[in-house]
Amino acid sequence: MKYFIVDAFTDHHFSGNPAGVCLLEEPIADEIMQNIAAENNLAETAFILKQGNEYNLRWFTPEQEFDLCGHATLASAYVLFQFVDKKAEHLVFSTQSGILEVTRNDGLLEMDFPSRPPEQIEVTELMENALGVPIMEAHLSRDMILVLQTEKDVYEAVPDLDIVSKIPGCVNLIITAQGREADFVSRYFTPGISIPEDPVTGSAHSSLIPFWAKRLGKEKLTAHQLSKRGGILYCQDKGDRVKISGNAILYLAGEIYL
Repeated sequence: MKYFIVDAFTDHHFSGNPAGVCLLEEPIADEIMQNIAAENNLAETAFILKQGNEYNLRWFTPEQEFDLCGHATLASAYVLFQFVDKKAEHLVFSTQSGILEVTRNDGLLEMDFPSRPPEQIEVTELMENALGVPIMEAHLSRDMILVLQTEKDVYEAVPDLDIVSKIPGCVNLIITAQGREADFVSRYFTPGISIPEDPVTGSAHSSLIPFWAKRLGKEKLTAHQLSKRGGILYCQDKGDRVKISGNAILYLAGEIYL
């Protein structure tokens, strides 16, 4: 099986978010995909199988299958454009979250994702205790979004993930604020898994884009995820869809033997 590691949402190595990409020639069992993802021990491993004019795309963390993953989709498109469909300008993926499309656009890879606007909820004492900094607002979509006062607050926050895991409705946590240079910044946490802070989270921007587009009155935005590795996302709010664009760079190409 051809296997690649691609750093997504960056144009240089050792930054952005690394994703594993496996090119399948035929279907394999879910258990094998999960074992491969656990062996790889990256935040996400993508599995691609060509089906007609589309590609079936699935994403696995080391612990479980995920319903939507931005950086591993970007990495998958990069691999297909570079090594499989070199003349293609547009790719169509069939996924658990419906049809996702990726297009080459002005030197970037542009993903078309569903929009998942969050709904405002009450800020609780448990949320405050989990972060230890003032929380301006709380919102909930697939992920819980806590809005902080400044970019500095987001950068310096040290969430207590044990407390985060006890917040009702909070499976994944985003902390965000308006940015100084980028339009908005964020960090993304998933308590209880082997990689608790994700370096760059494309799928989180399915909620962050409509939130900040409405807040800032802008259709096009630039986002900076403030993890240790960091990453830049170029965003556009399109109503019921969002566009998420970024760079990617190949780190490793090899083979998996089963």
